[in-house]
Amino acid sequence: MATVCDLCHQRPATTRVTRVVGNRRTTESLCDVCSSQRSRFGRMGLGTSLFDQFFSDFGGEDLGGLSQAIQQPVERYDITEAFSDETRRVLEGAFEAARNAGAASIDTEHLLVALAKDPLGRTALARMKLDPARVAERAESEMRRGKRPMERPELSPHAKRALELAYQEAYELGHSYVGPEHVLLGLLQEGEGLASEILREQGAQHGKARAAVAEALAPSSESRRSPTPTLDEYCRDLTRMASEGKLDPVVGRANEIETTLEILSRRTKNNPVLIGEPGVGKTAIVEGIAQRIISAAVPDTLRDKRVLQLDLSGLLAGSKYRGEFEERLKKVMDEVKAHSEEIVLFIDEIHTIVGAGAAEGAMDAGNMLKPSLARGELHVIGATTLDEYRKRIEKDAALERRFQPVVVPEPTAEQAIEILRGLKDRYESHHRVRIADDALVAAVELSDRYVTGRFLPDKAIDLVDQAAARVRLRLTLPPERLVNAEHEVVKVKRALDEARDRKAKPRIQELESKLRDAEREVQSAQKERRTQKSSETPEVRAEDVAEVLSRMTGIPVTQMTEDERKKLLELESRLHERVIGQDEAIRVLSQSIRRARAGLKDEARPIGSFLFLGPTGVGKTELAKTLAELLFGDEKALIRFDMSEYMEKHTVSRLVGAPPGYVGYEEGGQLTEAVRRRPYCVLLFDEVEKAHPDVFHMLLQVLDDGRLTDSQGTVVNFKNTVIICTSNLGSHLIQESTARKEPQERMRERVMGVLKGHFPPEFLNRIDETVVFEPLNRAQLRAIVELMLEKTRRLLHGQGIDLEMTPAALEALVDKGWDPTFGARPLRREIQRAIEAPLAESLISGSIRENSRVRADFKDGKFRFEEAQAPESEEAQAEPSAVH
Repeated sequence: MATVCDLCHQRPATTRVTRVVGNRRTTESLCDVCSSQRSRFGRMGLGTSLFDQFFSDFGGEDLGGLSQAIQQPVERYDITEAFSDETRRVLEGAFEAARNAGAASIDTEHLLVALAKDPLGRTALARMKLDPARVAERAESEMRRGKRPMERPELSPHAKRALELAYQEAYELGHSYVGPEHVLLGLLQEGEGLASEILREQGAQHGKARAAVAEALAPSSESRRSPTPTLDEYCRDLTRMASEGKLDPVVGRANEIETTLEILSRRTKNNPVLIGEPGVGKTAIVEGIAQRIISAAVPDTLRDKRVLQLDLSGLLAGSKYRGEFEERLKKVMDEVKAHSEEIVLFIDEIHTIVGAGAAEGAMDAGNMLKPSLARGELHVIGATTLDEYRKRIEKDAALERRFQPVVVPEPTAEQAIEILRGLKDRYESHHRVRIADDALVAAVELSDRYVTGRFLPDKAIDLVDQAAARVRLRLTLPPERLVNAEHEVVKVKRALDEARDRKAKPRIQELESKLRDAEREVQSAQKERRTQKSSETPEVRAEDVAEVLSRMTGIPVTQMTEDERKKLLELESRLHERVIGQDEAIRVLSQSIRRARAGLKDEARPIGSFLFLGPTGVGKTELAKTLAELLFGDEKALIRFDMSEYMEKHTVSRLVGAPPGYVGYEEGGQLTEAVRRRPYCVLLFDEVEKAHPDVFHMLLQVLDDGRLTDSQGTVVNFKNTVIICTSNLGSHLIQESTARKEPQERMRERVMGVLKGHFPPEFLNRIDETVVFEPLNRAQLRAIVELMLEKTRRLLHGQGIDLEMTPAALEALVDKGWDPTFGARPLRREIQRAIEAPLAESLISGSIRENSRVRADFKDGKFRFEEAQAPESEEAQAEPSAVH
């Protein structure tokens, strides 16, 4: 016997349990608590889908492969336990019908066929004034069939939804079981499956059918006046919602639930407060406790308790007069005290009770609750974040000592995937889609990597929910064939009306024939759409999750779903398309980016950090822009800071925000806010040598730890940024070394000597690569001229004008625009002066016409332009006219 439990790894093992899943047998040593949990989850196992487990009983073998097995304990109420023997018989019939038909899934039509063949189902159909034989015949005719019988058909999202609605119908009618008549009501209410369509075709209506069932089956319990009317008005009954099956399953929070139950069972200080970041599952833990109470898996002291969630905003709403809020809260407290043996009060965002309802001379909600909490008259579970607990609760020592903290950590990525698998059924039935397991894994991995400032599992659940909604919405949109056919009908009708007004008989006959054809096409497209909707269940894949995430973060979807290897291997060639020369700089930059993307770097550090050195106008900023577009899909992903604006000591605080008490404290920092809003970017610190020395001290933790705390205490993550600092320090040495043709190593040594004299050594030591940009030679300048002229050509092309440059004109631009001191920037000015300005004058004066070709030449020390009409023009053969 192992000394420690194999499941919780904390308590001593007392029991050996053998499990068989498929053909695999596993033996585990469990403690008393985990053993009781394992037995409580019983035939459900540790968390495969409820319906998959239920239908596995009919298959004669384990069907756990239908949905990925969940390795964490799941808190949920098993609605299949409420199925009557007759309902189980109907479901077994549906299982056999789907398997024999070769269907991949058990859908609503299979349930309807089984109901129409069951004695109780036939009786229920007869009460609705429907013919069971006709219903069965219609359902069998619509049933999808495969080539051969299926061994393991799954339950479709439509069928899952129908069974959940059947359970709710039984609960609302006051029945303690789910019978075939409730399944029939669920099929009718589901509204989108084939069964619902068939029943409505036969004349069934949900309201009348429900009334017939209610009349035939007397409710098992009569309604009575509630003994807690105030609590019913201002609280949500979580235990009741659990018994109705309205709460989501809770996965992987067994330890926190156990700790909370232990605190609730204490004699004193039995008020737990759940402390954790937003979205980690604090409320879900309380819902898990409610589901445990319904399942009778709690200590005797907590059995038959009601967990009520207090709506504090509801208490405050409409309390116009002084003392009205206090009166409402007093009524709530009195009812809780009167039923203290059966009520646990849950206050979400419990920090809001401090100061709630307070007016001059009045007590707030926190002070009103203190005496009752101290005397043990109230059983309260609170939930709040660590920051709010520290600000509101801890400051009030008298209130703080009434609560026992329970820290709720953020789940790991593996645990979050398990949680999503536990919730999959609910989202499938709600959206009527299938959710592939790779979509769940992608939601966790992508949200963990790209969504900062939020926490798992909440951010991953949001991704799956929105992706499922998007897939479902896409299915409801009309197909292109139907849209085109409907447009054609409208177009032909308009032409037909015009022909009738003109009494053009031959044209009328032609258009009437066209209209009949177009209407037949519409009918065919509509039929095809109906068949497609009924035969295909849409599936949410990883690509759909990535697409939703790209809309949230602004990162193009291709950046996440395409194979990045090819893009990274071609990084040099892509950079060279826009940055001329600088082979060494591009090579070093590309290698560093590839190394980071391959995972061979510290995960906490930025993707890369670089110091670009060189004279002005050699391509340092252009390389940063190009890198931003290639890595993040948009030049706007480049966030630029001109460090000449941060030369004074008092300006440094602008990067992270003003300290408390200073003007601008609420606005946040320019650097931290920019990265928080767009965490996937290239940060460019231009002319960094001009910044105040305190800036370098601030950047140390960004370069080393990939994080920076702003003035409001928010930690901003820099791990998905590329940091580029540019400097002109040592540029005169680079130019001298290039002129003397000194070796690269010698030039680098001289430049590094200058850097060490200006920058702190700890700053230089944290830079991944120091990249030296060489001055441009004549051949490179000519290529840059061609690149710049391409932009001018694109602008002219929009007006139908083609620009042609002669070799002489290109050489003249290089000669006039080349300045070793200023690099390539004068070329842009020379193109504007010598090419764009004369062309603009000619366009405005009309001497250059549309659809013409302009040839730029350099003769006699001047740029000259000759215009010729495009060949398709009538004046194509005219003599070229000179434009000076």
